[in-house]
Amino acid sequence: MLRETPAPVPELQFTDGEGKPQTLADFRGKVALLNIWATWCLPCRKEMPTLDRLQATLGGSDFEVVALSIDRGGAEVVKKFYTDIGIQHLSIHIDSSGKAGFALATAGLPTTLLIDRQGQELGRLIGPAEWDAPDMVAFLKSIIARKEGHLSPPHQKDQPL
Repeated sequence: MLRETPAPVPELQFTDGEGKPQTLADFRGKVALLNIWATWCLPCRKEMPTLDRLQATLGGSDFEVVALSIDRGGAEVVKKFYTDIGIQHLSIHIDSSGKAGFALATAGLPTTLLIDRQGQELGRLIGPAEWDAPDMVAFLKSIIARKEGHLSPPHQKDQPL
């Protein structure tokens, strides 16, 4: 999942649930988990509750799940979906143009990118995951703990510098 070196992420434009313009730059300064999904994608439907629980667990000033729907129906379709499956902690982000998927060269849905505090891609996963699984939460906490966003392993006490 992780890249050897962080890579630039294209500047994506989308809207929030109220139709206000947003970009990925709005999330700089925190680690973001950008999930490209759609309500009609069956693996996405199964994955969304795990993302919701992850946001409830880790979301805040240092981390945010950015669930970006590419549904052409816009915010109303996503709001209904969130209500139907009980999503409570994820904000609504919409790219009804589908340009985000092309810009990110996604090969399928869902596609999830881990983005550092500087807006660089640390890695990506194509396909669904259990984002709230204990090992995944621990991994994400270790990324969040790297305040500078570096991927070097933490210093071990018993190892020489």
